[in-house]
Amino acid sequence: MSEKANPLRQLESFGQSVWLDYIRRDLLSSAEFRRMIDEDGLDGMTSNPTIFEKAIDGSKAYDEQLTQLARAGKSVEEIYEALTTDDIKVACDKLRPIYDRTQGRTGYVSYEVSPLLANDTDGTIASARRYAAMIDRPNLMIKVPSTPAGIPAIEQLISEGRCINVTLMFSLKHYEDVANAYLRGLEKRMQAAGALDRIASVASVFVSRVETLVDKLIEGQLKSKPGEASAALRGTAAVANARLIYQRFVELFHSDRFKALATKGAHVQRPLWASTGTKDPKYSDVKYVQELIGPDTVNTMPPATMDAFRDHGKPCLSVTEDVAGARETRARFAALGIDFNEVGETLQQEGVESFSKSFQELLAAIKKRRDAIA
Repeated sequence: MSEKANPLRQLESFGQSVWLDYIRRDLLSSAEFRRMIDEDGLDGMTSNPTIFEKAIDGSKAYDEQLTQLARAGKSVEEIYEALTTDDIKVACDKLRPIYDRTQGRTGYVSYEVSPLLANDTDGTIASARRYAAMIDRPNLMIKVPSTPAGIPAIEQLISEGRCINVTLMFSLKHYEDVANAYLRGLEKRMQAAGALDRIASVASVFVSRVETLVDKLIEGQLKSKPGEASAALRGTAAVANARLIYQRFVELFHSDRFKALATKGAHVQRPLWASTGTKDPKYSDVKYVQELIGPDTVNTMPPATMDAFRDHGKPCLSVTEDVAGARETRARFAALGIDFNEVGETLQQEGVESFSKSFQELLAAIKKRRDAIA
């Protein structure tokens, strides 16, 4: 497929970066990964405990290093960090030319602090500093959750000049809290005469999980009180929620408050659409890419979603479409007793629990293999 005809590559012309929500050691050294960069315009990667659990426990690519570490008497946590941070270093090095060419705007790889620290501000800050030193790459983004304990950690880390991917965001309230923490961090750094021009941050809004939970709530209501109006709302929550968040992004980052920071070299904190693989087969497999395209955004896609959009995506400016309709959709849900911010709180708690479970399962799998080797 030619670069011009590749729908993934064309997203760049609408101001959207394509990131890969996946990492695995053998992929990083493959011709396929090189093709994704050259032909798809891939310019970033994200990882999380679930992704690493599947990569490490589901392939033999890590066996040799795991064996060496186990025989060296390393702890389970030390083995986990060595395996995962080595992948992140390689990925950062592969994307470094993009980071250099764009002067730090994109070309990032994200690595998450332990989900067990989601409610620990000081622990999150200390972990982020340690991983930044351990990985030691300018195009590393540390992932920090937008939990109540994560918000002050984000502000502090931004004030130190660190690049942060804020994760586990589901609602407009989450977005408001995160964007303001980013702005406060920049303001603190500016007041301390620190450089702002190489601080990059993304605000990762999880999309399809909102749809899954809200559709479930609608189905529950339809069982007790069938109605066409309620049924028509299925499949509309996630895109409406994301479009309203994007509108707030535009307002905040065109404000006088941000303009004062921009004069010192500050960059906008780009909205990143995460969880963009379609979970319900009734919906288009490119729904959460197709309907959320626009300037200063990132879409981090699992491999299957990238393949689908490359095959039949139709790039166009879509994230700013029918904003009035998005507000009306939110109001219609509210009339049914479904509040997007309350949905977001539920999903954030579930997300912390899910990532914590994956993290613990990965440590257990490493322990089992380490003990067998030892």
